[in-house]
Amino acid sequence: MIKVIINGANGRMGSATVAAIAHEKDLQLVASVGRNDDLVSAIKKHNADVVIDWTLPASVFNNAQKIIDAGARPVIGTTGLSPEQIKILSQQCETKKIGGIIAPNFSIGAILMMKYAQDAAKYFPDVEIIEYHHPKKCDAPSGTAKKTAELIAQVKKEKNTSAETDAQLKNNVARGENCHDVPIHSVRLMGVFANQEVIFGGDGETFTIQHHATNRNAMMPGVFLCCRKVMSLNHLVCGMEKLI
Repeated sequence: MIKVIINGANGRMGSATVAAIAHEKDLQLVASVGRNDDLVSAIKKHNADVVIDWTLPASVFNNAQKIIDAGARPVIGTTGLSPEQIKILSQQCETKKIGGIIAPNFSIGAILMMKYAQDAAKYFPDVEIIEYHHPKKCDAPSGTAKKTAELIAQVKKEKNTSAETDAQLKNNVARGENCHDVPIHSVRLMGVFANQEVIFGGDGETFTIQHHATNRNAMMPGVFLCCRKVMSLNHLVCGMEKLI
C-alpha cells in the first residue's frame, strides 16, 4: 500500500484528488493538508511515501524542498517552477536517491497530444499553439502549452516562416507569447476547463492535434499512475510523457 498525502487538499484540484483516491485499492490517503498545516510533521507522522502537491506557484518550490527533505516523493501538479528551481530539486532528489515527478498536465490524452505533436513537428515547417482554460487559471501560457512547445523545439529544424515578420512587430503584438520559437495564444473563458490545439502548417495543408478535458477527473488516472511510478524512481522526472 502506497501512503499518500495531498497538499492543497482544499483547492479545486486537491478536492477532486481526495474524492478520486478513495477508489484506488493500492493507494492510501493518510492525510489532507492545507496552507495552515505543518506539511513536514504530517509526512513524518504518517510515514508518507508520496505527497501530491496542488498548491500555488508562489509556494510550490518551498513545498517540494520540504517534501524531499522529509523523505517523501513529490508528485507536483502545481505550475510555476523555474528551470533553476527544477535543477535544485533534481539535485536534492539525487542526493536523497529518491524519486520525484513534475507534470504540467496529468491527463493521459494531453500527454499523448504532446508526444504526437513532437512527432508531427519533424514534418511541418510551421506550428502554433492555442490553449483554452477557465478564467481563474493563474498562469498564461499554460504549463502544458509551454511543455508542448519545448518538445516541438527539440525536433523542429527551422523557425516558422512568420518569424522574420514577427520579429519586426514590437513585443509580438497580437501574436501571443513566443516560447521556444513557437507562438502560444492563451484564451480564458467561462464554460471551458482545459483545451489545447497544436496547429501545423505546410505547403497547401494544415494539420491540427486537439485535446479537450471537460473536468478535473480527466487528470486523476495520470496522477495515480505517477504515484505508482515514482516509487521505483531514484531521480526527478519532468514531464509525464517520459513515463508512458
